[in-house]
Formats: sequence, C-alpha cells, structure tokens
Amino acid sequence: MKPEITLDLWKLLWQEYSARVNHARIYQQMITTAGGTVANDHIAFRSLRLLVDTPQGQVNLGIDYLGQLAEALGYVAAGEYTFAQTHLYARHYRHLQQEEFNLPKLFISELIVDELPSNIAQLISTTVSSIPKELTSPLTLLQKDGNLETIAKQLQQIFTRPWLPPQRFVVEEVNQVTQYGAWVLLHGYAVNHFTGYINGQNTPEYPDIDTTASALANLGVPMKAEIEGNVACGLRQTATQAVTEMVTVLDDNSGAEIQIPWTYAYYEIAQRYLVEVESEKQQLFDAFLGSNAQQLFEMTRLSKYSNPI
Repeated sequence: MKPEITLDLWKLLWQEYSARVNHARIYQQMITTAGGTVANDHIAFRSLRLLVDTPQGQVNLGIDYLGQLAEALGYVAAGEYTFAQTHLYARHYRHLQQEEFNLPKLFISELIVDELPSNIAQLISTTVSSIPKELTSPLTLLQKDGNLETIAKQLQQIFTRPWLPPQRFVVEEVNQVTQYGAWVLLHGYAVNHFTGYINGQNTPEYPDIDTTASALANLGVPMKAEIEGNVACGLRQTATQAVTEMVTVLDDNSGAEIQIPWTYAYYEIAQRYLVEVESEKQQLFDAFLGSNAQQLFEMTRLSKYSNPI
C-alpha cells in the first residue's frame, strides 16, 4: 500500500480530532507561532477484544480489527503490553518506512471483555452487535476503486463508532466497572489521542517537554499534574486533560436519542531519549513504557465535576 494513502488518512483523522480537541489546536498554534514543526510521535486507538456474529462470520472487534488495516498500510507489530488490573492489552506498530515518510507509530489497545463480570460483558456484547456489513472488515474498503485521496476518505469511516448508540443505563453500568469500556461504547474506533513529538518541534523556544508543558499550562490548557517516565528509560510523556463533549445515547424509557456529557480525548506530548542498546552503542528509544500508558489510560476517566449521571 502506498505510504501516501497512510499520510492522507492520518491527516484526515488529525483534522477531525483537532476540531474536537481544542487543546491540540492550541499546541499547534503555539509551536507554529514559535517557528517550529508539529510532529506526531504516535496515534492511539481503543477497541474491545470480543467476538461478534455477523452475516459474514465472526468478527473480532479488538486489536485484530484495526491491526489488519495497519498491516495493510505498511505497519508491523513492534511491541506488546499487558495491564492485568484493568483487563487491557496493547500492541504498538511502526511503519516500515517510518523515518523516510515521517510516519507516526500506532498504539492500539483492547479491553478483554471476557475477563469482566458476566453481566457487564453481556451489556457490552449486546450493544456492539449492530455492525453494518461494510464495516465488518476494514480491508473491504481498501478494495474499492479510487485515487489515493478517495481511498483515504473511505478508510476514514472506519475510525468512528460502527454500532448504534448505546443505552444510557448501559454506559453508566459499564462505567462503574471499566471507564475504558464505557468510552469505547460511546466513541468506538475514533482517535483516542494524537501525540506531539517534542524531539521534532525544532524550536529553541520549547526545547524539551518541561518547557512545552509549562507553556501550554500558561496558555490555559489544563495539563496532567505529572510528567511520566524518565530519561534513563528513554521516554517522558504527559498530556492535557480530556475534553468533555455531548455524546448520543438512547433514553432508557423512550428509546429516543438524547445527549449527555462525556469525556472524549486528550492531547499527549512525548520526548524520547537515547538509551544504551549494547556496549558503547546508543539509539533513540522507539517503544513505549507500560507504566506510562496505564497512567494515560486514566485520562478519560470522568471527574466529579463532569459526572453525566
């Protein structure tokens, strides 16, 4: 698959995501105003490890669903991470031409639904069973004719919620057990976050993650209190708070579509450092730290100030 399609697809998703996440737009303006470059370290997606029956056969809605598209776009799996306490598993992908085309890594996680209490697992399974035929396999969209830009636009429709809106009580019940699961029921495969790559900013005004995070806070962007990771591990990350937006759910009594507030996405920034890979040889750390990721998963948890119930 031509890397230009991949670049076009990520550009379309950035436009959609940044329109919803004003923190990302503030970062973009701050860096470009300083004469820098907005580089992207990775894009994160969430999913559900769950088999659903469709007329086309069983479909796994987890990492396999997006992973098959990632591989068709030229990505390869490059690392895996387990988060037993929250029933999550993740895999990161890197593009075979990552450096040549400045392509972001992908961080795709999944909720292991079978590990949840049976009543919660059943609520999730029932909710996501309504997938339209054209989205049962992302690869079918790659088989359609069209120019590079048209194909990218066709692929863009994958990164949304493919099932019908969930019932309000379902979202609230699931959220009591797994805020990650409630998020996926509402947002599906929409981008969870993009990540500003500090190393690629190329502006002396913001030489590191500390100055960048402080500058964002000074512009009124609500930031995570800590910077995760350390130089020795090769990666430091932090993020804005998640934005809250109105989402569509079904009223428990009438079944009509209604709107309630819920968290959507945050914007992450990351700085990578040289690590020793063998005696007297160093290279830039190119993976992820599980402890960092666990902290960032929590950024979409509803605060007491934005409780939709």
